[in-house]
Amino acid sequence: MAAGYAEILRTRYATRLLAGTLVGRLPNATASIAIVLFIRAEGGTYSLAGALAAVYGVANAVGQPLLGRLVDLYGQPRVQLPAALLSALAMAAFAFTGPDQLALAHVAVGAAGLFTPPLEGGLRALWPSVLGKEEQVHAAYAMDAIAQEVMFTVGPLLVTGCVALWSEQAALLVVNAVGVLGALSVVVSEPSRAWRSAPREAHWLGALRSPGLLALLGAFLFIGVALGSITVAGVSYADGHGGDAVYGWMMAALGLGALAGGSVYGARQWRGVPERRLSVLVALLAVCYVPLMLVPGAPAMTALSALAGVFLAPSLACAFVIVDRHAPRGTVTEAFSWLVTTFTVGASLGTAAAGPVVEWGGTASGFAVPGLAGAAALLVLLATVRVMVPTPDSGIVAGSSENDRNGTVEPGFTAGHQA
Repeated sequence: MAAGYAEILRTRYATRLLAGTLVGRLPNATASIAIVLFIRAEGGTYSLAGALAAVYGVANAVGQPLLGRLVDLYGQPRVQLPAALLSALAMAAFAFTGPDQLALAHVAVGAAGLFTPPLEGGLRALWPSVLGKEEQVHAAYAMDAIAQEVMFTVGPLLVTGCVALWSEQAALLVVNAVGVLGALSVVVSEPSRAWRSAPREAHWLGALRSPGLLALLGAFLFIGVALGSITVAGVSYADGHGGDAVYGWMMAALGLGALAGGSVYGARQWRGVPERRLSVLVALLAVCYVPLMLVPGAPAMTALSALAGVFLAPSLACAFVIVDRHAPRGTVTEAFSWLVTTFTVGASLGTAAAGPVVEWGGTASGFAVPGLAGAAALLVLLATVRVMVPTPDSGIVAGSSENDRNGTVEPGFTAGHQA
């Protein structure tokens, strides 16, 4: 397993692109906690901190597919680096003005979220040209999903470390400056500079004109709901079983489970179409959420949290392959960015839904939300199997390519549908 990942990382530019993308995405991964800590340090309320974090999240969800489309049209360096600079400057403006000027604070935070560069989608568009072999690309998608878990674990620790060494304002400035350096490392690399999207058919829907992609996004909206609801239900559980330390162990175990599952999944080659495999993975993911409703003692609950994460990274890695297969020609970065947006929106909905459920029915009821959301994701996949699974007359060609692998044209969209 380690040898397979090591072979990918030894490929020229692979380590640099993966590391640069992760570093470049640190501002996005840490925005919520950095904003909340900064507002509280400046004497603002939790309500204000939450509102500003929500503004950032909504703006980010809007900006990712829009910037992804621009990347497909104009290339990575001309979009990614200016976007990273604008996002960092907007967050710096927020750090220096603080919450005293509310309108300016909301505008600055919104601009920072809106201009967050779509590095995640950009990396997945680069893998085929960097690695070449299809099985290596699939393994790289799994490694990508694993790396995300590491980033979302390490990122908050970096923020709190900056706060401890300097201040909350410094944390905002440092993390965003480091993010620009990460984006710079990616866009000056030869693969990023040389990458060009395939010629695309003009259409206002862009990547969303693919029925298979829409079905996938519908399923992952509910998977996002599941993850968002776990964070709220986890806080409720920790309040009665040891406080913040227990919550930290639960979230760490969830990430550890995803790391383990993604590592094993990406280490082997899988037969059959990924669309059918995703249905199995999502079913297992939903089943592993159910035991959380038992709400046992803290050690057992930590173990159940690890189990709940096992099939998350494999589901994400499989979804990346499906996006690559169903993205309309010339829209691969935009398509991957839509997956990020959908997942983010789902997590926000899950957070909003779990709170009232916990207040009404208690912690166990809160943990019922991820199981139900996982079941809903599975139902979406099963209901849309005809548009998800390629058939000889579907117009989707397995193994087609964006730098050779994404030459797909969706059925039902012709020149008459062009914008």
